[in-house]
Amino acid sequence: MPLRLHTIPFLLVVILTACVASVAGGPKPVNAKRFDSAAQAALAAMKQRAAELKIQGVAVVSFAPGDTIQGWSSQMAVVGHMTDHTNGEKGNNLLGIAYAKASEMANTLKDSGTSGRPPMTGEFGWQGGVMARVAKGYIVVAFSGGKSEDDVEVSKAGLAVLKARL
Repeated sequence: MPLRLHTIPFLLVVILTACVASVAGGPKPVNAKRFDSAAQAALAAMKQRAAELKIQGVAVVSFAPGDTIQGWSSQMAVVGHMTDHTNGEKGNNLLGIAYAKASEMANTLKDSGTSGRPPMTGEFGWQGGVMARVAKGYIVVAFSGGKSEDDVEVSKAGLAVLKARL
C-alpha cells in the first residue's frame, strides 16, 4: 500500500506537467517589433502595387491575435493623398473608408463587400479589404483610393507579406 500512496502524487505531477506543456506549446503572440517590421514591409508592398496600378490613397494593415477579434495592432500609410474630391464638394476621406472596410471585416470575418448582408451603419459594403485567419490570429488589410478591384489588388499585396511574416 505505501508504494501506491507514493505513486499517486507522482502521477499527478506528471499529468499536470503534461497539461502545462500542452498549453505553453500553443501559438505564442506576435511581439510588437515583429508586427512593426512585418507591417512596414506590407505597407511598402502596397505602395509599390498602388504605383503599378497608378492609384493613390490610404493603406491600412492590422493584426488581431487570438480566435476572435477583440483588439488589434495596426499601421497605416498615406499613398499619395489621404483625401480626394472626386465626390464633388463633399470629397472622400480615404482613411475613413479604409478603416470602414477593416471594421466590416472585423465583424464579418470576410473580405470587405463580400459578406452577403446589408452594410451596418458605419460600413459601406465596398470591396477593397482582404483578410486571412492565421495560426496566431487574423490579418486585416484594406486600401482605399482606386476602383474596388484595384483596391483589392493593393490589399492582396499587403496580405501576402503579412501572411509570410506573421
